[in-house]
This record gives sequence, C-alpha cells and structure tokens, in this order.
Amino acid sequence: MSKNSSVTKAFAAAFVVLTASAIAGIVTMVILYKTQIATMNPTPRPTFPSTTTGLPPVTRLPKNLVPERYKVLLWPLFYSQILEEVNVTSPNQTALFTGNTTVYFHCVQGTSSIYLHSQNLDVYGPVVASTDRDERIRVTRMENHQDQTNFLEIELDYALKTGGNYSLFLSFSGEVSGGLEGMYGSTYEEGIPAHEDDTDTDRFLIATNMEPTFARRVFPCFDEPDFKAEFEVTIIHRRMTTALANGINTDGANIIDDDWKATAFQPTPLMSTYLFAFTVSEFTPTPSSHHRVEINTYARPKATAAGHAKYAADITGRILDYFERRFDIIYPQRKLDQIALPDLISDGMENLGLITYQEGELLYEEGVSSLLDKENIAELIAHELAHQWFGNLVTMKWWNDIWLNEGFASYMTFYAVDAVEPDFKLKDVNILNNLHSAFEADALASSRPLSTSQGDVQTTSQIMEMFDTITYCKGAAVLVMLADLVDQPVFDKAIGRYLSDWKYKNTDQNILWGYIQKADDESTGERNIAEVMNSWTKQIGYPVITINTTSGEAFQKHFLFNDSAVSSLSWHVPIRAMKYTTLLRLIWLKPGESAMKDEFVATKGEWILANVNCTGYYRVNYNPENWDRLITQLQKDPRRIPLMNRGQLVDDAFNLARAKLVDVTLALNLTRFIRNETELIPWAATISNLGYFVRMFDRSEVYGPMQMYLRNQVEGLYNSFGNYTDNSTVPTDHSSQQIQIKAIDVACSNELPECIEMAQHMYADLMKINSTNSIHPNLRSVIYCQAVAHGGKEEWEFAWDLYLRSSDVSERDRLRRALSCTKKIWLLSRYLDYTLDPELIRLMEVASSISYVSRNVAGQALAWNFIRAHWNYVRYGDPVTLIEEVTGRFSTQFELEELERFAMDNDLGPASRVAYQAIEQTSVNIQWVSENKDVILEWFERETA
Repeated sequence: MSKNSSVTKAFAAAFVVLTASAIAGIVTMVILYKTQIATMNPTPRPTFPSTTTGLPPVTRLPKNLVPERYKVLLWPLFYSQILEEVNVTSPNQTALFTGNTTVYFHCVQGTSSIYLHSQNLDVYGPVVASTDRDERIRVTRMENHQDQTNFLEIELDYALKTGGNYSLFLSFSGEVSGGLEGMYGSTYEEGIPAHEDDTDTDRFLIATNMEPTFARRVFPCFDEPDFKAEFEVTIIHRRMTTALANGINTDGANIIDDDWKATAFQPTPLMSTYLFAFTVSEFTPTPSSHHRVEINTYARPKATAAGHAKYAADITGRILDYFERRFDIIYPQRKLDQIALPDLISDGMENLGLITYQEGELLYEEGVSSLLDKENIAELIAHELAHQWFGNLVTMKWWNDIWLNEGFASYMTFYAVDAVEPDFKLKDVNILNNLHSAFEADALASSRPLSTSQGDVQTTSQIMEMFDTITYCKGAAVLVMLADLVDQPVFDKAIGRYLSDWKYKNTDQNILWGYIQKADDESTGERNIAEVMNSWTKQIGYPVITINTTSGEAFQKHFLFNDSAVSSLSWHVPIRAMKYTTLLRLIWLKPGESAMKDEFVATKGEWILANVNCTGYYRVNYNPENWDRLITQLQKDPRRIPLMNRGQLVDDAFNLARAKLVDVTLALNLTRFIRNETELIPWAATISNLGYFVRMFDRSEVYGPMQMYLRNQVEGLYNSFGNYTDNSTVPTDHSSQQIQIKAIDVACSNELPECIEMAQHMYADLMKINSTNSIHPNLRSVIYCQAVAHGGKEEWEFAWDLYLRSSDVSERDRLRRALSCTKKIWLLSRYLDYTLDPELIRLMEVASSISYVSRNVAGQALAWNFIRAHWNYVRYGDPVTLIEEVTGRFSTQFELEELERFAMDNDLGPASRVAYQAIEQTSVNIQWVSENKDVILEWFERETA
C-alpha cells in the first residue's frame, strides 16, 4: 500500500433490496459449487512442528491449524447500470453479497475447536470433513465473537488429529461496505448526462481493499499474514460486467442465465489474506507488452478509449523488467492486472496479480495532466510493483514488522524510477524528501520504534497505526544507510538470497540481518549487522552528532525537539565525512562514546562536512567556527559542497534551532546563499523549513518582514523563468520544471507584484466566455490557487464550476486545492460544508480538502472547528492526515487545551498516536515561539531594512 468512509450517497441509497430471483439463483449456484469441489484434492502440505502453543492472548489466532487452500465463491448482487425507463419501474440496487468458502487445512496440534475470523457476516451451514478419510465431523456449536477478536469459533464433536488434513465449508452473506474497506461499492459517470436529473450515465462497480484486516469482512478466513494459502476464486456477476481477481481467468466466463455469468480463476500462488482482491465493473483494458507477463491496465471505458491509461501501461512492463533483473527472481504469475478506481482509501494497493489505484494517481491525459504527473505515476507503480517481491512474495510474520514491506517498497522506488525514467532525476530528491519526512516524525518523544514487539500491535487500530511515516520513510532511510554501510553490491546480493530462500514464506527483521551478515562476512566481515541495525530499528528516534573541528571531538545525543526531554538512547553511527574536497574513510561512533577523531580536526581554515550525500540517519552539529566556514562556502561557491548536502545543511540548521541546539539566527543566516541558488534540492529544503516559521508566525507581526525577505530571496529565481512563465511554457528539464513551480508559488505567496499580476491575467483569460485553457498543465495548480487567493467570489465560483464540470481527475484535484486558497472566510466555510456531501466531494478526498483549507491562515481555525463538529463523518476518510494537518499551526496554550480535550473526548482509532504527537508538538511550539519570536522579528527586520 502506498502512503495516502463511505461511497457516494447515490450508491449507498441505491444498494438496498435483494431480489427474489437472485435468492433462487444463489441456491442453485451453492449446490453446483459444492458438487464441483467434492472432486478436488488438497494441495500437498508443508511440514510443521508436531505441537504448538494454545490460544494466544487477546486477538491472535492459535497456530494449531494451518490453512493451505481456499475455494471461494462470491456473488455481489448489484447492478452496474440502472437505466431509467419511461413508464417502467426500474430495479432497485442492492448492497448485499452472498457466497461460500471451503478452506482446506492441516492440523499441527490436536484440537476440538476451529478458530478463524469473520466480521459483519451472517455465517451458516458449517461442514467439517476429514479429507484423509472422506468423512464428516459433526459441528456442535458455532459462535461469532462480538468483540475486537472477530473470532468465528466452531466446536466439534471430537478432536481433529495431529497430522490430519481437513476441510471446512461455510456459507455466508453480508453487505457491501459503506466505507472503503473490505468489499465496497463505487460510482462514476460514463458519458455526459442529457439533463441535470439524468441518471442513465451513472455506473456502479465493486472493488476490494483487504489490508490490513478486512478480508474477514468478505469471507470467513484465517486473516493473519503468516497464514498463507492458495486461493481459487469464482465470481458471479452481471453479464455486461468484467470480473478481475488475483488469479488468471481460467477460460472466459460461464453464462448462467440472461442476467448472470460466473468467472472462475486459477489458484493463486501462496499469499496472505490481505492481498486477496477482486473487482466487478464495466472497465476496459489497455494491454501492454512484456516478454512473459500479460499486463492489462483497466479504466473507465471513456478513459481507456482516450488513451489515458497508456503511460501507466507502457511503464509497468519496464519497471517489472527492472525488478526481475535486480532481484534475479521472476514475477510469480503470468498475468498482471492494474485498475484505476474512482474510490480507494490509499493511492495504491499491491494485491497479488490485481493492483488497485486511485484513478487520479494512475491516469495521464495529454494536454491536461501535468508533465510532473508522470513522475507521480512512475513512483506509485514502482512502489506497488516492488511489493510483488517485498510483501507479496516474502511477507512479514506480523504487522509489527510491516516496515519490511513498506520500507523496502519505498527504498526500491528511488532506484526503479531512476532506472526507467533517468530524465526525471528523482533519486536524490526523493531520498532527501524521504529522510526529512522521517526526521520530522521521529524527533518527538512520542515517536515509536521502527520494529515494535508483537504484543504492542494487536487490534486493527493498532495495526493501522503502523502505516505511518516511521514505517515508510524511516524504513527506507535505514535501508539507504545499510546499503551504503556494506556497499551496494553486497546489499543487493544479500537481498537476492533473502528473497529467493524465503519466497512464499514469512520473515522478521532478524532473518534479514542474517542474510546481510553473511554477504558482509564474504566481503569484509567487519561488523555485527544485527547489533548495528537493531539500534536503529528497535529504538525510537535518531542522534545528532556534534563535531568540534578544533579538537576533533565527536559525540552523539538523542535528537528531540523537546529540549527538556531526558534520553539515554544511543546508536552505532557510521559517519562519512569530507574535509574541504577530500573524502575521509568511514568513521564509527559507538553507543555512548565520546571520541577524539584526528580526521575531524580542521586546519588552515578548512571546513569539515559530515554525512556526505545524506546516507546516514542522523543530524550533524558543528562548533560555531565550522558553521561559519560552511556558510561562507555556500555564499562564495556552493558547488564545492555536494548538492544533497546543500539541502541537508539547511534542514539540519533549522531543526537544530528548533531543538535549541544552535541559535536560530545561524539557521536564518544560512538561507542568504539561496538568493543565488538555482538547484531544486536546496530551494526545496529552504522553503520547507521556512514553512515552519510561516506556520508559527503568520498570525503575528513577524509575518510582514518575513514575507519581504522571502520575496527578495525568490525574485531572482522567479525572473530567471520569466520568459517561460509569462508565455505559459516550461523548461524541458524536469528539475527545472519543479523549481519553476516553487518559484511561482513562493513569489506569489509573498506578494511579488509581477507574479500576482501574471496569475490574475492568465486566470482572467480563462474566465472569458468560450475560452480554451491555455495555461500549461504544469502551472495550473499554482496559477489557480494564486488567482483565487487574490480574487473574490467570482473567481472562486468559476473554479467551483470548473470542478463540477471537469471529468479529468488531475484537473479536479488542482481545482479542489485552488478552492481552499481564497482569503474569504465565508467561501472557505461554504467549501468545508461541501465536503459533507459525497456527491460533491468523495469521501477519500475529504481529508485532503479539509487539509488544504487548514494550510490557509484564513482557514485554519475554520478547519479545526469543522473536524471537531463533524468528526463522526470525516474520521472515515483519513483521520491521521486530518489531525496532522489541522494542528500544524497550533502554538498557543488555548489551542493545546482544545487539542487535549478533543483527544480525550473522541474515539480517534488509528489516529490516536498522531493526536498525542500533535499534543507534544504543540507544547514544543509554544515554548519555541515564546523564546524565539523577538529574535526572529529582529533578524527579518534587519535583513529587509
């Protein structure tokens, strides 16, 4: 799943009635299905120990039964179209589904109870049989536990025998989810409505999202990641629709009657239940070539016909080739389907053989989508394809080690996109962005270790909390450090062996360390990998390394924004450093060590730079003299300092100032060089870090001189793109395209007159009757936002009308952001109210829409009041993002008390941890603002005098 609930009112209201004909049909199909499975033999079983422990505490399934294969029949009873016919009663939509499953399992320890998972299902008709002796075992009791375990407990007349093979047949029915988990419905329009009330263009589809614990809402199963099994699936669906699933379609679809057909799929390779997926829709494919794998990218028929899935289809095969070459392991199936869905809770989900995406993240419309949208598409596909090896082929034993899935997928994305689209030049940018995101989240005492104990991750909410910045970004960052430490070829060799030896199995990080250790021993054998890496994965946080270039002393300290927090944590730190232009040997700083290193002594006025190319997961502080030399070098000739480190010096200085380890004026002095900088990485780091100052002070007298300073710093950069921007064109280089957008954004946001005039002029031309949109797609987001920000009701309502009329998802996303940019409070309030209507703003877009409003200083308080008033609705979108974003400006005691009250009074679910992190961050902000406001105001006034 890439890092990112109910369906529309029309869908939810329509899915209400199960027809009599459907009931009769399902009875027939159940009988047919039971007849078919009677002749099937179970797959050969793996070897297991003869005894296991009893039922684990609280929520985990016992290990006495091991599933090997499922045969699943699913029948979602819905219409993909409901045409309004004159003088005819149109059919009602239904939210019901029904089906049955047979799970074949092996008994590793005798038991008279079968435990598996079932949630929100009506389960009936259990049949337990010995497949060894072809005899049935009487069921004496069946109970679905109504608690957070979701256990379906089946008591038997006598105990199953150790070493025996058995099957369990269950029938079930349920309702299509009103959210975006399990089996859910989605709507879209195909064609243009003839009139305002025309519903003939409405289309309905069924999709799934099982991660992490939602497969149990679709069929009874052993819903834990280390219960891998094969899945043989049959989907019954309307004749006009296409069913997709994890496996390969066996032989087209079998017609049942005038309304229904059944599509059967070949058994999958061994996989976890969270990867189970299917869709039923009228979508059409865009095929793409691969030497061995049949790749099809599905989308709305109109989007397919227009070629909007072509870029995604073309790049998928190239990325698949890259991963197969890099790991020397082929993708395990002969087919790969991808589908662009109108609704999906995350940007993408890596289901084996059927990857699902938000359509706005996968489709590319020439002339409408930004050229930079290609970067996002390539990154997302690379992330989900990396999961076919990390997560799907080799899976973590339990969710406490989910970083072995998501951290690796994020890490591999850096290299895959760089390999297949080298012109994007994204590797260094993405590595640094990832590092900075991890640093920000991990600098709080309320952070968590990358790998926690299994006992700390039990409930669904606790599992979902693991899908956070620590898992994705810190996970990738420590892998960058590890690969640099052992050398990339050694790392790649170890990973290849790890994947090959553990395919179709489950691992933990200790197993990974063993493979890295073996490969390292064959190379140099200089270190204990587990000892080194456990200090980074089993502890919260990271260190700041302080280097005195006069004495050569170096020591480490746990870096925390809260300077009053006490911590004795320390790490095994590999330090790559350079002295002026000379790269030094790798230097180790051991836990608790304060060491004198001759290499760190600067002579003849030379500067020393540590963490060269930002491979280490740590910050660096220096003695004032070395900071002065580095700042002088940046202003004199920044190119002598590696590009990534120019960005990292900015990020380190500002965050050291936030932690009160250096004076805040040091960080501000460092930004002077940016006036003459033309590279993306230093500018991105500067904008991001000054963004914290903006959030803390844009409601105070500091903001005026701060705006003037930023305006002065960006003016030269903005003017360097003047010919492009004024003519609504962009450079050919992708990095230059990125920095052009940042220049416009900073210039207009800080009231550079020529920038505002440009944005207003372009938008005014667009507003003219029958005008074509001549604004380059790259520039539309920033132009729309700035024009609406500096406009009024007319500009806002024009953007809203464009949003309602647009069928392109990327254009709608740009407009949703622009609508949040107005300074008119009443318009922002109206916009927030619109987020409560899923026919206007889909639930999966609610969190981002409210977050956009909260980033606007005029809308922050509105957004905070809004989520508190409507928490029971907005929490079903993305509650973590909502709390992170809406509390980002909190820096007063009153705001802290409101936040604490909110956290106490509401069920925050998977957002609980982020709420308490927001409380800690707000406390830090209050103290920091009170101590630094006057100094910062004085600095900006002096610089702009």
